[in-house]
Formats: sequence, C-alpha cells, structure tokens
Amino acid sequence: MGVLALTRKKGESIMIASNIEVIILSVHGEQVRLGIIAPKEVPIYRKELYEQITSENNEATQHLNVGVMKNMLRNQNEEKQV
Repeated sequence: MGVLALTRKKGESIMIASNIEVIILSVHGEQVRLGIIAPKEVPIYRKELYEQITSENNEATQHLNVGVMKNMLRNQNEEKQV
C-alpha cells in the first residue's frame, strides 16, 4: 500500500472515488480541521477509535470461537455416551 501526499489549502478538497469528498476547513498551527462528505452508509472513524473497535471485535470473536468449540466438544461427548 502506498501513500499519496497532497498539498491543499483552506477551502480546497480531495475526492476519494466518486462519492467521498474531504475538505480542508481550517488550518491552525499544526492542527488541520477536515470536513468529510460521504454517503450515510460509509462508516467514518478516527483511526484510534477504528483500531479500538477492530481490536474489541477480534477479541469478542476469539472468545466466541472458544465458547463454540467447548459446546461442540461437550455435545460430541454427550452423543458418545448415549
């Protein structure tokens, strides 16, 4: 995956595909304020929040998989005893 570096000024924007526009709203020192216009069905998260959600989902899936496997083994053992 590569990085595309662009220079934009306040009021200028970039397009991602044909339906997402990122607009530079303001620049104050090292802070840049962005506006994002995208369809409602496109989720938009700050990266740190996205990483937290992904991590929690992975953890939940791992716990779910362990629980499912335990139940499968328990059911197999019960079937063998019958």
